[in-house]
Amino acid sequence: MKYSKILLFITAFLCLAFQAWAQPVSDSQTNTMGSRGDYLNPNSISGGGYPNFPWYSSGGSFYSQPYSDTTFSPFREYYTPSGTPVVGGIISNPTTFDIAQRTPSTIYYGNGQALPYTQYVSTVPSKTNDLWIQGATNWTQYVVCPVGTWLQLVANAPVGGSAGFYEMIQTSATSSKYNTYQFNSGYNTMNFYADQVGRHTLYFVVNNQPSNVVVVDVFAQAPAGSTKPVHTMS
Repeated sequence: MKYSKILLFITAFLCLAFQAWAQPVSDSQTNTMGSRGDYLNPNSISGGGYPNFPWYSSGGSFYSQPYSDTTFSPFREYYTPSGTPVVGGIISNPTTFDIAQRTPSTIYYGNGQALPYTQYVSTVPSKTNDLWIQGATNWTQYVVCPVGTWLQLVANAPVGGSAGFYEMIQTSATSSKYNTYQFNSGYNTMNFYADQVGRHTLYFVVNNQPSNVVVVDVFAQAPAGSTKPVHTMS
């Protein structure tokens, strides 16, 4: 029964996200920070120079094929070959993140749109729950990475407290995971292990308020010098 309620919540949340994304966006919104719908909708990641994979087309097995290094290279700063082990959950236990010491230069929305972090913090409401993938100098809501790599997530939970963390994994079928974590008030950091090929959609809920969605497309990487056909960015 509990698992059914979780699936129902996830489905309802993503339906609301799609409805929000479908609303018209004014030119002023587009030119400054994007709509809240861009935050929530996994379908909005195409464009902006980002790859556009056929996740929503029928048939095909593109997700299980090896991809060339050119597919991953634009996202190199966001993943590493090692990290903190994640045992029995989705992410490692959240720890406090010092935003004053590690302020990003630029943030990238799911559609590839860039915004200086200073402009972002002056525009976005300070009491929203936000989730990002941390890079060496920038943050993003979308990444393509090889299977078996680690990503560092940053979550801003202004209220803090017990958080429900959700993951949906899409390949030829869709599965979901759920776990609870204790978030500190303010910025938190945690590891995510990309252990399975597919599209991973992540978000959290604190105090009945959902965060934005981040999307991680995880693929097998073709061996160096391989003569096998590989997929590249479209």
